[in-house]
Amino acid sequence: MIKRYPCYLAYIFLMLPIFFISCKKEPKLAPSVVVSPAPIPVPVPTATSSELTKDSIFLYAKEVYYWNDDLPSYETFNPRKYTSGATDLSNYNQVLFNISQIKINPLTSKPFEFLTAGSSKYSYIKDKTTKNPTAYIPHQQSSVDLEGNGNDMGLSFSAIGTTSSFDVRVKYSSPGSPADKAGLERGDLVSKFNNTTVGTNFDTESSVIENAIAGNTVVLGGKKKDGTLFSITLTKSLYKSSPIYKDTVITSSGKKVGYLAYARFSNHANSEAALNQVFSKFAAANVTELVIDLRYNGGGYVSLAEHLTNLIAPSSLNGKLMFKEKFNELMQSGKATILKNQPLLDGNGKVRFSGSRMLTYLDIDYSEAENTFKFQKEGTLEGVQNVIFIITRSSASASELVINNLKPHMNVKLVGQTSYGKPIGFFPITVENRYDVYYSMFTSINSNGQTDYFAGFTPDALTKDDVTQGFGDPKELSFAAALAYLTKGSFTATTASVAKVSVKGASVSSSSVQVRDIAEDNSFKGMVETRFKLRK
Repeated sequence: MIKRYPCYLAYIFLMLPIFFISCKKEPKLAPSVVVSPAPIPVPVPTATSSELTKDSIFLYAKEVYYWNDDLPSYETFNPRKYTSGATDLSNYNQVLFNISQIKINPLTSKPFEFLTAGSSKYSYIKDKTTKNPTAYIPHQQSSVDLEGNGNDMGLSFSAIGTTSSFDVRVKYSSPGSPADKAGLERGDLVSKFNNTTVGTNFDTESSVIENAIAGNTVVLGGKKKDGTLFSITLTKSLYKSSPIYKDTVITSSGKKVGYLAYARFSNHANSEAALNQVFSKFAAANVTELVIDLRYNGGGYVSLAEHLTNLIAPSSLNGKLMFKEKFNELMQSGKATILKNQPLLDGNGKVRFSGSRMLTYLDIDYSEAENTFKFQKEGTLEGVQNVIFIITRSSASASELVINNLKPHMNVKLVGQTSYGKPIGFFPITVENRYDVYYSMFTSINSNGQTDYFAGFTPDALTKDDVTQGFGDPKELSFAAALAYLTKGSFTATTASVAKVSVKGASVSSSSVQVRDIAEDNSFKGMVETRFKLRK
């Protein structure tokens, strides 16, 4: 049953007016009462735009949030009490954070959305007026959006070694970015940032690096993987980026292995043709083994996750259940009436109509039956025997969806580190015509009914993220572990005790070093659904 809110809150849903008409009815007067010619006005509740936005964030959650049944009443939660932030956005984030921490995971005794203090694991708010979709994270390194647009220098760094003796390596260079055009690649050693040498005190030098790359221009000095010295100046700029870091086909122990490093599940215009081209190459080379590198892939559009799944899967799976999406009961029953205030947009961001009637997200059918997806083979690659995914903590959402889709049907193995753990998806809810709120809205369920990977997928082989080697290099620890499995049928020959990496020019055991990101992981983490069927 829908909770009926006080009627003075009704206009909050639309976020248009800031004055209200009272819902209180005037009492009937007795005949003997003389009515004054100048009646006293009924008090009118007032609210600021900021208060209305906080109200909307909570009231939308009451109807669309996946765990909405556990949310308290409006009066108990009182979203307007969050006023301690330095900006309106920080207050809005505090409202959303506190909403996200209410539902407890019984397996961990912590909230399902627990991440760090003040930051929820899944739900977030985006200010649409910023130039980059991920610009809300400070010290950003690379911030390519889900349309393939970058507005930065285009590279990310990791430190490998110990606190007092480490190398800074390029973790990745976004295709088409200033860094890529300057020739910087994964594995290149960077020893100087704006002429300051680093590598002896991570606690203090990490901030030096962060501050250097936070500017519009940075001077980098170091050594390429081939030993060539370099000194280059990079300037932040706009660019278009491919989601493919690397693809290659190698022969290992007589087997044709296709390798793909995929950055993000960007939109069809950015990803579909690029993926199709890679898998056409794999088919032409008679690839029978796949290594899909999703180590930095935080997700993106569900439709692209489905597309990649269909490129990998054999045609024998056609018509079988791939996955389904489950929304909360209120949405499934079509009673999340607050959604009538969200215009339904097409792929070009235009409002959709049925005749002369504007369609809204209340017109969508959120039932499981209408949100069930089946295998339908894409491309010509057949006969894949094994699929190995390389994952890290940055592998999330749509990346995990592909893994979960294939696990019941193919021999799937995982190499690297435990993934992020995000079986939750969403679509944006717009408030104040400025902020997109991404609530946890639905969970994805594979053909075996599995949807409980909130703690992430645990790899079959634990390996460090070897930033000393390039993508698709057989010497890189995770790729080497994958190749060993394809050769011997096990991972026993690639334990951390024998794996070696280069630090400060010396070959050392990977088990004795740390690999730490410089600045925060700025990859998008999410699973965005845009394919909807109208209620009949």
